[in-house]
Amino acid sequence: MDKQIKLFLEFLQNDKKLSNNTLQSYKRDILQYQTYIDKNKLNYLKIDEEQLNKYLKNLSKVGKKPSTISRNLATIRAFYQFLIRTKKLKKDPTESIHSPKVEKKVPSVLTAKEVELLLNQPSNIDLKGIRDKAMLEFAYATGMRVTEIISLDVTDVNVEESYVACNSGSNKRNIPLGSISLQALVEYMEKARPVLIKDENDKALFVNINGKRLTRQGFWKIVKFYKEQAHIDKDITPHVLRHSFATHLLRNGADLKSIQTMLGHSDISSTQVYMQFKNENLKDIYNKAHPRA
Repeated sequence: MDKQIKLFLEFLQNDKKLSNNTLQSYKRDILQYQTYIDKNKLNYLKIDEEQLNKYLKNLSKVGKKPSTISRNLATIRAFYQFLIRTKKLKKDPTESIHSPKVEKKVPSVLTAKEVELLLNQPSNIDLKGIRDKAMLEFAYATGMRVTEIISLDVTDVNVEESYVACNSGSNKRNIPLGSISLQALVEYMEKARPVLIKDENDKALFVNINGKRLTRQGFWKIVKFYKEQAHIDKDITPHVLRHSFATHLLRNGADLKSIQTMLGHSDISSTQVYMQFKNENLKDIYNKAHPRA
C-alpha cells in the first residue's frame, strides 16, 4: 500500500496539478486510512462497502465533522479510482457509498463600510504600512485565496494592462486590478519591496519584514491586526475578504459566470452560494409592499 499511496500522491501533484495545501489534505486523509487498514489487518485491495462504512462511522465516533468525513471519503474514492486507472483494481469499493450531508455554512461577509474601514487602517508612512495597504487592497480587489496571493511573483503582475495572472493550483486565470488596488500595489513595488528584499533575484511579490516570501500565517496575522485596529466585531480572515469581493460584485450587477471565473471555482455551484446575498432585503421589501404579506 505504501508504494501505491506514493504513486497516487505523485499523480495528484504531477497530473492533477493540485496546490500544495490540497495535496497535503489528500496525504493526511489517505495516511489516516492506511493506519486504519493496518490496525485492523485489512487488505486495501479487497476492502468492501461494509468495511468502508465502518471506517467512516469510526471517524464520526472520534468526533470528526460531516465535512471532514466527506473529504476523507472523497480522498479514498480518488485513491481507488487511481488504482482502477492503473489496473491494480477492477471495481471501485466506494461506488455505492454516499457522503454524509454537509450543511453549507453561510459565508461571513463584510459590508462596504466595514471594508472601507479595514482598508483605510494601514498607514503608508513606513515600509510595513505601504506593504500592508497594498496587500489588503489586493486581497479585496482580486478575491484570490491567501495561498494564491502569497505564491505570486512580481512577474505575475501586469501594471500596463491592470491585471494579475494567478498561475498556482489548477485554475489558472487573469484577474483585473482596480485603480485603487493598482495604485497601492505600484507604490509598494516601487517604494517598499526593493528595500524589504535582501536578494534582488527573489521574485516573491509580497514579502515579510525579513525580505522572505510572506507565509499564510503572516497574512492572517496582518488581517487580524488591522481588524482589531478598525474595531470591527466580525471575525475577519483573508477568506472573508474573498467572500466580500464576490458578494459585492454580485450585488452591483456582475454576472455569476464572471465571478466564478475570477474566483477560480471549477463548479458554478460553489459560486451560487453568494446568490443568497444578492437581494438580502427582498423579504423586507415584499413585506412592506405586498397587500397580503
